[in-house]
This record gives sequence, C-alpha cells and structure tokens, in this order.
Amino acid sequence: MMSAKLLDGKNAAEVIEAVKSYLLNLQDTICQTIELADGKGQFAEDSWVREEGGGGRSRVMKNGNVVEQGGVNFSHVFGSQMPASATANRPELAGRNFQAMGVSLVIHPHNPYVPTSHANVRFFIAEKEGESPIWWFGGGFDLTPFYPFKEDVQHWHDTAKKLCLPFGDDIYSKYKKWCDDYFYLKHRDETRGVGGLFFDDLNEWGFDQSFAFMQAVGNGYIDAYVPIIERRKNTAYGERERDFQLYRRGRYVEFNLVFDRGTLFGLQTGGRTESILMSMPPLARWEYCYSPASGSAEAKLTDWLKPTDW
Repeated sequence: MMSAKLLDGKNAAEVIEAVKSYLLNLQDTICQTIELADGKGQFAEDSWVREEGGGGRSRVMKNGNVVEQGGVNFSHVFGSQMPASATANRPELAGRNFQAMGVSLVIHPHNPYVPTSHANVRFFIAEKEGESPIWWFGGGFDLTPFYPFKEDVQHWHDTAKKLCLPFGDDIYSKYKKWCDDYFYLKHRDETRGVGGLFFDDLNEWGFDQSFAFMQAVGNGYIDAYVPIIERRKNTAYGERERDFQLYRRGRYVEFNLVFDRGTLFGLQTGGRTESILMSMPPLARWEYCYSPASGSAEAKLTDWLKPTDW
C-alpha cells in the first residue's frame, strides 16, 4: 500500500520505504548486540502477516545467560479504518487510511540487579484522497531497575541528554518529563521506573529533522543499556532478590495492560496478540499488602520511583 502523494515535499512512498529500511536495520543491530552481551541466548524469529494488511517479524530470546526473556519486534501494519484509541484525541484522523510501523522491545533479565529495559521508535501516516497526509514520529526508552545504582541511572540519562542536545537545549528536559508523566501508575502513585525519554506526535521540525531524532533515540538505546548489563550481569543474588524482582514485575504488567497506548492501539487494530504482549515478563507475582522491611534495599526502591532531575 504505497502512496504517490507528497509528504513534507517528498514522495511519500519513498519516505515510507526509508523509514522501514532504518527500522529493519535497527532491529538487526539491537538483536545482534544483545546476543553478544548475553553470550549464550539467541533470538528466534517469527514472521507474521496481518490479515487486514501488513505484518512483521517478532524476535524473542528465552533463557539466555543474562536475558530470561526479551523480545524485539518490528511491525508494519496498514488499513482503511483508524482504531478508536487513535481517533479519540485526534478526530481529524477519522476516515483516513493509515500506516503504522515501528520497532518495540523489552528485555527482562534473570538477575534482579540488571534492570528491565524498554524502547520503541515508530512512524505513523494517515492519508485521505485530496488532502495532505497527517504524519508523525514517536518513541523513547525507559529503565526499570529493581535494585538501582546511581551510576547506572546517571549513565542512562546522560546518554539520553547527549543524543538530545543536537536537537535543542530543552529537548532532553521536555521528553524526560513526558516520560516521567507517561510511565506513571496512578493507582500506585509511582513511576514505572527511573524514566528516560518519551516523545510522540513529532512533525513540527519537518520530516528530515524528525526522522533524524527518531534514529538518534533508536541508536541511543544500545549505548544506554549495554554498559549497565556489563556492570551488573555477574552480581550475586539469592531468593530474596528474585522474589522482589517478580513482585515488582507485577507493576510492569499493571502498567502495560491498564495504561499503555501502544498495547491498546495494537489490540484495537487487530494486531498480532503474541507480538503485542511480547512485553510481558515470563514470570511475575502479586502479594496482598506486601510491605518491604523498613530500611531494606527493597524499601529504598520507592525513593527512586518519582521524577528526579539527573
């Protein structure tokens, strides 16, 4: 489903192919780099076709040295009817054909001292005969530690700051705040983790600059995450840490199923359920009225689950 229309003065079909090519290469690069960091696990690919239009390739690693379960998914879906999740806040999208493509990933490590990480970069275009296309980029990355180390969190945010700087002095603080606000569990009054970057609806810079920023975020994820894996993957842990990790993974599940817009969009557009729910941890647990011992490492996590200037 390609268009001959113009997007920001460019051939829309060529633009779509350029974005798709980058995303496929990004998926390859991230999978290869995580495999090297893991040292044992390999991603198994599952290609799929969406009946209503489009498809993708899901790659999942299970039971590696570092990665308990991780998924890196590419999808490109299109259709003639926008889902309710997309048109609720943007009524101008109603009645338009759409294309959505992106790479989304979540890594759930075995070791509780290695944080869970998530990243996503995406491109969306909606077209209607006789009208200009509506398009934007979105994405970001965020970190969810169970036993945080300041040097890890600082490195994560320093990487985010560095990649944002060429695009403006205020870009990091703007998209860092958006990440803090987005990954917030209202019913728990806490952030999902220690944040990072989140952006959406990005088109005001024009196509070239917007695409360049999306690429900077996609490429920056590996720079931000792999050094943390290397620092923590051999840290000794026991049953106490593992139990706490599984308990905190429950909060990850709560966010994804209750608040996450990508999950809702995927399910409402008839996306591939296995790929959409790939972000779920392989194991999680809930405990009624759990409260960690006062002064314990587990109790200290709460201090990190609020917006902080890094």
